[in-house]
Formats: sequence, structure tokens, C-alpha cells
Amino acid sequence: MTRPDDLDPRLLRAFLAVAEELHFTRAATRLLVAQQALSRDIRRLERELGAELFVRTTRQVALTPDGERLLPYVHRVLAAHDELAEAFRAAPRPLFVDLNSAGLGHERVLHRARELAPELELMARYESGLTGAAREILAGRLDVSFGRYGGLAPGLRAGLEAQFVRYEPMAVVLPEGDPLAGLPEVPLAALAGRDVYAGAGNDRTPEWTAYAALLFAGRDIRVAAPAPLAVGKEEFRRVMAKSQVPVLAVVDFPAMPGSVLRPLVDPVPLAPVSLVWRKGLRHPGLDALRRAAAEIAAHEGWHVRPPGSWLPEGEIVAGVQGALTARPRSG
Repeated sequence: MTRPDDLDPRLLRAFLAVAEELHFTRAATRLLVAQQALSRDIRRLERELGAELFVRTTRQVALTPDGERLLPYVHRVLAAHDELAEAFRAAPRPLFVDLNSAGLGHERVLHRARELAPELELMARYESGLTGAAREILAGRLDVSFGRYGGLAPGLRAGLEAQFVRYEPMAVVLPEGDPLAGLPEVPLAALAGRDVYAGAGNDRTPEWTAYAALLFAGRDIRVAAPAPLAVGKEEFRRVMAKSQVPVLAVVDFPAMPGSVLRPLVDPVPLAPVSLVWRKGLRHPGLDALRRAAAEIAAHEGWHVRPPGSWLPEGEIVAGVQGALTARPRSG
């Protein structure tokens, strides 16, 4: 049996998470590990201490008397361990987090990460496309971004890691006077015969244009020709009024003057969004972002795919924690 003073602090942290959550799945999410790995760590700790620490049933997890006896010791040991590490730890540099555009749901993840780690500096950036952001990440000018990881070129994906965040429902931005603007939701079939802008020609967003082409295929919807990128609300209003071309967007797209946002339905197209960072990056701010994304996803049901929804066939929706492949598309 391992001597108590040789115990791995990682095992003690695993014990503490389960003792506080009394739920292996929630504890695994909190620690950003797989549930199987967490269970292995608990069993190893029990073997090394020669004591059973938890009573597990299909309905609940409870501390045993030995677990209750261990808990105050673990609090003191980990507090001392953290104090020692903090005394010799340099303050981490700021983490640069690309949110693509202001007002999107990614801001909720960043806000929660700042709550989880208020001592860290998490700096927002706005690069407006994952392909462009990925280049900046690999060049060391950005650290983290959000977007369609599976739409990146293989050469870019090879240098990155990712954590799936959500299935984000799609929407369309319409000029206020558009015949479809009065509908609460816009069926995809109602866009047949029309051009819809999806970033064509923007070398920072080809993953977005490729997604639109897959969505529009077979539905008589055309990807609108390349146009200069409108930056800022006033430019967006001016270009929308001039072109009268609908714009493919997500349901979290911020309100823009002179236009209305309407969810797309029949089927509901989903954009798989992942948190993406440079392979090998280690930073407590990244840990906070990953935990925040997992927390919000669990609370909001972001990983649940609605019935009758649409994804590109074979879409890669995660990199790290297993490359999940979407089910065949519908609609």
C-alpha cells in the first residue's frame, strides 16, 4: 500500500470533486476529464489507502465513514499544495480569445470563464472567421477561437485542438421590407430561387461559405456572389438596403438596423461550434474557458440535436475528447 505522504495530488483532487458533487458525471465535467478516467482514479486512491471511500448505487453516490474521515485532510493537503504552487508561479500572460463578432453567444462562455478565473486576463478579439483566426492562432497572435472546426482545411486542423461547444441553430437576416420578414420563422424552401450571402470571397471565412453551399445544395438556393465585408452596424445597414440580399446567420446574431433576424426551419440547420486552440497550449485561462463551455452546454442543452435538424453529412463536430461524427443529414 502507498504511504499517505506519497499520494498523487491528482487523485486527491478527483476525490474532492466527487465528494463535493456526489455525482461522477458532474465531477468529471468539473475536472475536464472523462468519467471513466475519474472512476479509475478513485479506484486507485481506494487501493492505495486500503479503504472504500464512496458507496455507489445506480441512483446516488455517498461518502463512506472512511471517506468522511479523509475529506478534511484532503482539504488541508490541497490547500497547502496550491499555496506552494502559487508561491513559485509567475502570473500567466493574457489569453487572447477570438469571439468572431460582437454579440454572439460565444461571449457568454468568455463571461463565465472570467467569473471562474477572475485573477486571469482573458482578452476578447474579433476576427470574423475561424479560418482567419486559425492562421492567427498558429502564428501565435491569438490563442483561442470559436467556429466550425470540421470546416477547416486539414492542414490547419493538424495544428489545432478543439472541444465541441454547441449545435447552433441557423437564421437568415432579411431587409425589413422583404416579403419573408413578416414570418416568425423562415422555411428553407421559401428561399428557393434566391441568392443568400454567406461570405463568398472572404478568405477568412471559407468554412462558413462551404457550409452554406452544402445547406443550399438541392434546394435551389444560391450562394450570393462575393461582396466587400460590411464592418459595423451602419455599413451593414447601408449594404443591406442597397443589395436587398438575405444573409445567412446564426440565431444569436445581434440586431442590425434596417433588417430582421428570422430562424430557419423545415429542417432546422445546425452550425456545429467548437472551441479551438493551438495544439499543446497550456494556460489556466484555457482551462477556465473549457470548463465554462462545458457548464453552459450542460445547462442549456447545447449538445442535444433537435429532431428533424440538419447537419452536413459526416460533419466533424469535435476534435479533442473524440472526433464525433454527425448523423446523416435530414431534410
